[in-house]
Amino acid sequence: MASNLDYLNPNLLPLEEKLNAYLEAEQEFRRAATQATNLPIDHAAAPGPNDSFEQRPATGSFDQETNEVQQALDNTRADLDALRREIVEMLPVRDEFIKVNLGYGPSRVGAFRLPSSATNTPEYELRIIH
Repeated sequence: MASNLDYLNPNLLPLEEKLNAYLEAEQEFRRAATQATNLPIDHAAAPGPNDSFEQRPATGSFDQETNEVQQALDNTRADLDALRREIVEMLPVRDEFIKVNLGYGPSRVGAFRLPSSATNTPEYELRIIH
């Protein structure tokens, strides 16, 4: 019975906090990716200011909104990668799941070696079951 309650171990709290931050960052990344994908559609659907007078954009001007969305997407991807590396380093074992408490019962997290990675510098894939 005690093994079923191992996920409540207080030593796992920092890992659980990182996992929650990772899951939130993953959601934010999905939103930013959706926004970046829908941006051309949104611009096409938006009515022009006044189509009777054609104006050229100022020299050197660019679509700032597209640039901002792409930058937010890149920043979120970098945050996700950093959190993923931190979580893999915090895990006590590799190539198996451990139980953690993400607020609604036992969840599982594990770092599994990618078969294509080199033997001397293995790369790990983070898997979270919640």
